[in-house]
Amino acid sequence: MSDENNSNEIPVDVNSEDIIEPKSTSEDIIEPKSTSEDIIEPKSTSEESELTDNIEKASENPSSLLELEKQKVTQFEEKLKHVLADFQNLSRKTQSDIEHGVNSKINEFMLDFIKIYDDFIRAKEVISESKINADGLNSILKNMESLMQKYNVTPIEALGEIFNPNFHEAISIISDSTLDDNTITKEIRKGYISHERIIRPTLVEISKKEDNDKND
Repeated sequence: MSDENNSNEIPVDVNSEDIIEPKSTSEDIIEPKSTSEDIIEPKSTSEESELTDNIEKASENPSSLLELEKQKVTQFEEKLKHVLADFQNLSRKTQSDIEHGVNSKINEFMLDFIKIYDDFIRAKEVISESKINADGLNSILKNMESLMQKYNVTPIEALGEIFNPNFHEAISIISDSTLDDNTITKEIRKGYISHERIIRPTLVEISKKEDNDKND
């Protein structure tokens, strides 16, 4: 029986060409790439290397380490001096800007105030010519002058002085051979200085010597 069963089995021929084996190539294997560009190394500056060298040298000699610390202290002191100087300069500039702004506002107010003061002066002249008692008006003028002095507003003295375009404005010329050229002979409108600045020049009359050529 066993022989018959064995004879009925169908033999299967397997050729080597029919066997499919998995392909494996170098393209299927992905290996991580590593280049010099992908590796990031910490950078050391010349200052760091110099400091490291100094520390290493100083560690060998305690006196050198002390000298190095003294140098650091000196450097910090110099930086602190520069910072303090910058702060002082900024503080002075800020204070100057504030004072300039305040003084400008005071000058604007005083210019308007001086116009009213001029009106009182003219009123006093009219009253004096009319021989009317002007004691009350004189008292008001003194109070106004005290207020101007309080805010450092002072009149420009011009009569008898030589004309100066920084302080004076000439609106009239007379001929006078006895005086030097540009001598101020009359104050037409008083000028004023506030905080060392001209807020209003003095209107003046100046002299000119006669032209001898014309007289001939």
